[in-house]
Amino acid sequence: MASVLNDYIKKEQLLKQLQDELQELESNSELKKELEFKDRLHALMNEHGKFARDVCEILDPSYREATTKKARPGTRKKRPLKVYKNPHTGKVVETRGGNHKVIQEWKTKFGNDEVVSWIVEERP
Repeated sequence: MASVLNDYIKKEQLLKQLQDELQELESNSELKKELEFKDRLHALMNEHGKFARDVCEILDPSYREATTKKARPGTRKKRPLKVYKNPHTGKVVETRGGNHKVIQEWKTKFGNDEVVSWIVEERP
């Protein structure tokens, strides 16, 4: 019961602190200017039937290209090809990922550090 009361008191103090900070921000003239600018901009956009992305594209024509390039899937850099050679069996495995079945078996049997030391070549 006391822990619930303590939690309530702490949250009440935090709420008071946040209210004080919010009141301080509301009296800030810089914030008032920015809010006025935002309101005027939204009114102008509504008046002309424009959205935020339209305004960004008008101000920076390369805006759409920059956002579409980032969102395009499948552009991840290709992993390097690693060639492993098991010194016990002489078997060679080439892989670009760490989930290769044979590599996983080797790591289970011999340990990660030892199998990593079997890399004989790395190609881009």
